Amino acid sequence: MNQTFNFHELKTSNRLPSPSGTALEIMKLLQRDDAEINEVTKLVKMDPALTGRILQFANSAASGASRSISNVNDAVIMMGMRAVKNFALSLSLVGNDSYSRCPNFNYPAYWSKSLATAVTIARLSVRERVVSSEEAFTLGLLADIGRLALATAWSESYGECIVEAQGDELLKLEQERFAINHNTLTVMLLADWGFLDLFLEGVKLSFDPVDDNLSKANRLAKQLIFSKKIANYCIADEAYRQTLMPDLVIEASHHLFEECELHIFLEEIIKQWQEWGKMINVKTDIRQSSPELGKGKSSQSGLNILVVDNDTMMLARLSKQLTAVGHKIAACKDGELALKYTFEHKPDLIITNWHMKPMNGLELSKTLHSSTWGSSIYIIMLTSTEEESALIEAFNAGIDDYVTTPISLKALLARIRAGQRIITLQQEVAKERKDLQRYIAELAVANRRLELMANTDVLTGLSNRRYSLNRLEQEWSSSRRNNRPISVLMLDLDHFKSVNDTFGHDSGDLVLIHAAKIMKKCARTNDIPCRLGGEEFLVILPNTDGKEALILAERLRKMIEVNQVENVPLLTPMTVSIGVACSVDGKVGWKELITLADEALYSVKRNKRNAVQLAK
Repeated sequence: MNQTFNFHELKTSNRLPSPSGTALEIMKLLQRDDAEINEVTKLVKMDPALTGRILQFANSAASGASRSISNVNDAVIMMGMRAVKNFALSLSLVGNDSYSRCPNFNYPAYWSKSLATAVTIARLSVRERVVSSEEAFTLGLLADIGRLALATAWSESYGECIVEAQGDELLKLEQERFAINHNTLTVMLLADWGFLDLFLEGVKLSFDPVDDNLSKANRLAKQLIFSKKIANYCIADEAYRQTLMPDLVIEASHHLFEECELHIFLEEIIKQWQEWGKMINVKTDIRQSSPELGKGKSSQSGLNILVVDNDTMMLARLSKQLTAVGHKIAACKDGELALKYTFEHKPDLIITNWHMKPMNGLELSKTLHSSTWGSSIYIIMLTSTEEESALIEAFNAGIDDYVTTPISLKALLARIRAGQRIITLQQEVAKERKDLQRYIAELAVANRRLELMANTDVLTGLSNRRYSLNRLEQEWSSSRRNNRPISVLMLDLDHFKSVNDTFGHDSGDLVLIHAAKIMKKCARTNDIPCRLGGEEFLVILPNTDGKEALILAERLRKMIEVNQVENVPLLTPMTVSIGVACSVDGKVGWKELITLADEALYSVKRNKRNAVQLAK
C-alpha cells in the first residue's frame, strides 16, 4: 500500500496525529548525525513532565534497572537517545484533546488499552529480550496508532464505520471508504517517525498469524500479540475476563509461562498499568463487557442541561422539574466544577446562578465565552437583579438569556424553549457543515480510489509504469536533498515468452502474479516494487547503496528460484535476471539510473541469465 496510498498528501494536510513540543525538538535534534547525549538531556530537562516520566520508567520494573537512577543524564544514557526520542514521541500523543472529535470512537478505552499493551510488552522484554524494554514500551503504546489516525483524519466517516462494523469487518470497511486500513496506516506512521525496520516488521507480522521461525521480528510480533491480549484482559470486566482467560493461558504457554505464574504476572501488569495511568492521566478504571470498543450510544430526547448553583435544594428542585419535561440534567455546586464538567461532556445549555464561590456564574460565562470549545453553549443566568448595568455586564460576559429569582418555572421553561430553537438551528448548521465535510472527504476518497486505479497494475496489484516513474523521480529528489543513496532493481522473468507460447496467456498471468507476490513478500517496508509492463519489473530502494541493493537483489533472485509457481507445469523453472544501479549524492539522475540498471539487466540476459549484476 505504501507505493499507492498518498500518505504524504494526508500528512501535509495536518490531519494526522503528530508529535508536539519537546518530542518534536528531540526528533529534529536526532536527525543530526552529530547529536550528543547532553543536548538530548538539556531538552528533556526543559519539560518537567517528561523528566519525571523518564526517571519513573528508568527506575521501574519494566526497565529491568539494576540500580536506582536519580538524574536525567544517567536515564538518557541507560535508555539510549533513540529510545528517549521514541518514548517522548509516544507520550506527547497520549491524551491530546485535539484528537477527540470522532463520534463513536472510545478515546479513553483506546488509550487505556494502548497503555496496558505498552506496560505488558515492556515487562516481556525484560523476561524475554528481543528489543530494549524502553523501545518495547513505546512500540506497545503506538502499535494501534492507525485507528487514532483514521479517527483524526476522517472523524465523521470513521465514526460511521465503527457503528457499521461487525466483528472483524472494520478493516474491510476502512479499506473500502479510505483506500487504506488502520493496520497499514500504523506502519506508515511508525516509518515516518523513524522507527527501525525491525519494529515495522514486527508490527506488520503481528497483524496476521505468526509462524514459528525464530527471527527477531517474528519474536517481537508474538510478544505484541500476547501483550494486546493481556491489554484486552486489563480493560475487561470480571465476567469477560473469565471468557478471555483460557485463550490467555494457551498464549502464555508459548512464552514459557505456567498458569500459576501467569496469574502473578497479570497482577503485576495491572498494578503497573494503574500506576502509569495515574502518572500520564490515562483512565484505567474502564471495564468492557464486550470485545467491541467504542460503540456509540443512542441519543437522548430533550436537551442536555447543566444546572449550576451552590444551593443544593435549588439544584434538586430544578433537576426534578426539568427532568419531568424530558431534559437530561446534570448538576454542579460551583463554577469550577461546572467548567470541568462542561469541558468533558459539552452540555447543550447551562443554567447558572450568578453568585457562587469559588467561581461565580459571571466568571464561568466569561471563561466559556472565551474558549473555542465552550463559546457556542447557550447560557441562562439566574439573578436576583434586573439592574441595567448588571445585566449589560452579564450579556457582555457571554450569557444568552436570564431569569430573575425567585424562579418562575413557566418563565424558565419559556427561556429554555427559546434557547432550544437556537440550539436546534446551531445543530442543523453543524450537521450541514459535517455533511459538507463528509461529502468532501468522500470525494477525496473517491479521488484516491481513482488515483489508486490509475497507478496500479490490475493483474499483479503492484504499482504500474506511470506511478513508478513519478515515484522514482520523487524519491531521487528526496535522496538528493537529504544526501542519501538510492538504488533500483530492473527485473526480467527469464524465458517468459515461451510460457505464453506453450501454455497460453492465462498461465502466463499466473506466473506474473506469483512473481509479484514474491516481490511484495521480499520487499522491505520502504521498498517500492512496480510492474513496468510484460515480464519487466522495477523495484525502487530508497536510502540503499549499491552494495546493499546487490544483496537484496540476490535474495529476491533466490526467492523466485526456490518458490516455483504451482498449477503451471513449466518446462524450465521460473527464474529472473536482475540489473542493479545506484545513485549517491544525486550524481546519477533518475532517468540515467533506469538506463544503467537496464544495461546491467541485459548484460545478464546476454550471458547465463538467472543472475544479478551491479551497473558500473
